[in-house]
Amino acid sequence: MVKIIFSRIGKKKQPHYRIIALDKKKDPWGTFLEIIGHYNPRTKETILMEDRIKYWLDNGAQPSDTVHNLLVTKGLIKADKVGVTTISKKRRAKLDAKNQEAKAKAEAAAQKEAEAKAAEPVAEPAAQKEAEAKPVEPVAEPAAQKEAEAKPVEPVAKPVAETPQPEAKPAETK
Repeated sequence: MVKIIFSRIGKKKQPHYRIIALDKKKDPWGTFLEIIGHYNPRTKETILMEDRIKYWLDNGAQPSDTVHNLLVTKGLIKADKVGVTTISKKRRAKLDAKNQEAKAKAEAAAQKEAEAKAAEPVAEPAAQKEAEAKPVEPVAEPAAQKEAEAKPVEPVAKPVAETPQPEAKPAETK
């Protein structure tokens, strides 16, 4: 089976990749079938031999995840990008446990809200019945209003705006 992968070339800290087609069992730094492109990640320059890539894909070549994403970006493949990074089993177990705890807390909070809402309507009708049963007594507000009307209103004095006076300059001494 043929695969399409990156083969790193270039100096230290200056990566440059060949896009090659090779047999799946072969070493990427050994012999390969064909160079079908180049990719420079620093300048994002990509040189692809589109006809040769299509030829190899039509003949069953499988691109690596990163090459697949590059081909999707360039429009040679009409598909979704593939997740390239993988999570270890330990990390995945931790994330699953954390998600389940959060889900359990959310369910508990939702259950408490549902119980509170279920108990709340029962308490309201009882309070309404008690309020209807008691006659409404007039409050002492009318007396307070009469007293307020009886007092004469004092005119409010307007504050006078102060004009700033120039500060006296200290005498110069020699």
